[in-house]
Amino acid sequence: MAAGQQFDQRQLALTWQQRGLFAVYLLVWHLALPVALLYFWLRGRKEPLYRQFLGERFGSIACELKAPIWLHSASLGELRGVMPLIEKMLAEGLPLLITTLTPAGRIAATQRYAQAIYAGQLQVSYLPLELPWAIRAFAKRVKPRCMLSSEIDTWPALLHTLKAMSIPLGFVNAQYPQKSYVKDQSWAGVRAAFFRAYDLVLCKSQLHAQRFIETGCTNVSIVGELRFDLPAPAAHLLAARNLRSSQLRLFGDRGVVCIASVVEGEDDMLLKAYQEFSQVIQAQGKAKPLLVYVPRSPQRFEAVAQLLSSRGLKLLRRSRDLNSEFQLTTDLSDVIDVLLGDSLGEMYFYLALADMVTVCGSFIPRGSHNVIEPLALNKPVIVGPSIWGIEYPGQEALAAGVLTQVQDARALPAQWIAWFTQPDLQKLSRAKAQNFMREHSGSVDKHWQHLRAWLK
Repeated sequence: MAAGQQFDQRQLALTWQQRGLFAVYLLVWHLALPVALLYFWLRGRKEPLYRQFLGERFGSIACELKAPIWLHSASLGELRGVMPLIEKMLAEGLPLLITTLTPAGRIAATQRYAQAIYAGQLQVSYLPLELPWAIRAFAKRVKPRCMLSSEIDTWPALLHTLKAMSIPLGFVNAQYPQKSYVKDQSWAGVRAAFFRAYDLVLCKSQLHAQRFIETGCTNVSIVGELRFDLPAPAAHLLAARNLRSSQLRLFGDRGVVCIASVVEGEDDMLLKAYQEFSQVIQAQGKAKPLLVYVPRSPQRFEAVAQLLSSRGLKLLRRSRDLNSEFQLTTDLSDVIDVLLGDSLGEMYFYLALADMVTVCGSFIPRGSHNVIEPLALNKPVIVGPSIWGIEYPGQEALAAGVLTQVQDARALPAQWIAWFTQPDLQKLSRAKAQNFMREHSGSVDKHWQHLRAWLK
């Protein structure tokens, strides 16, 4: 058969060139297996869960569910994105197996769905590695009704193996950013070809749908973004209101800026912007603004705390200075500059404390993190130049005027000052955010409408 001619593998068509590259991909995974084991061992020094349940990564799982829906979300962020859909399926009485790659994702799923786990309706596991024999062993033990991936997390060996086993494959809350789309055309388009394994693609926007269709997907529907239907935890919002109203020494008439989801490589530029902003505000005779600073990764909490202290900033730490009820346990003898958000799963608390939010992962080429959470709280939101990861709803939010984009961190002080000194701008911004959220909600029902028919 000539190069470029196609063959069928249970309806997944690949060229012989793509098939060869896939074989090399599998070989590399097998050769790198000792490196993967070493990685889990080393990461396990700080995060023991990397060493625990290691058998699941090689296909060993004792699944107690009968024909579950297998839903994979790579990490904590992706898991949070599909939580509204998970809760809808649980309410419909469906058994669910949730797989994740990271301990943070596993912990979050285990804690949030503890009741469903206890009731025998839900189980949490690590995803097996990209080893066909491990994936087959895992799938044979689970016997899933179908497998659903989320966001953009796609693993060729996983899809190829499950397709060969005739397990239906779906893609929920799916997105296909331009950067990934262009990259996937290289190497004979081998990665893009595996998207055709999906029997159902439920994606976020028309732009994403068009890219999936151009890749060869056939059953594609636009259903919006599930995060718009994710309710804010009432306890976190109440705790933020109580803290701001009760701790006048800490808050008083100070403006509060939240810099959220900060990744490595952004700290210096952001802290420099905050200090410049503070100097201008104080020069106007106003109180120094309070900074709520939330690193993205728990592995950076300690290093960021040291960095803030080295800058001469007086800080409170969520983990040290607030109790489980978000009540302050430290006497305030000095003016506090920064509240460090060194905890997981409490982002809404930090956002609710703020008057304005800057979302990071956007000031280096990381594509930005989620802007829907602060918009849901009617906060004005600023991002940096890199927003390819939130193409939807980023472009729509920019057009609606609820998202402000700056070209670098040096432009942040001017944006913060403009917002804090113009009450009319604050009122207009909140109204626009409310309208934007209303227009983009309802994705859970759209997802379920398609899934219900497909599952039958």
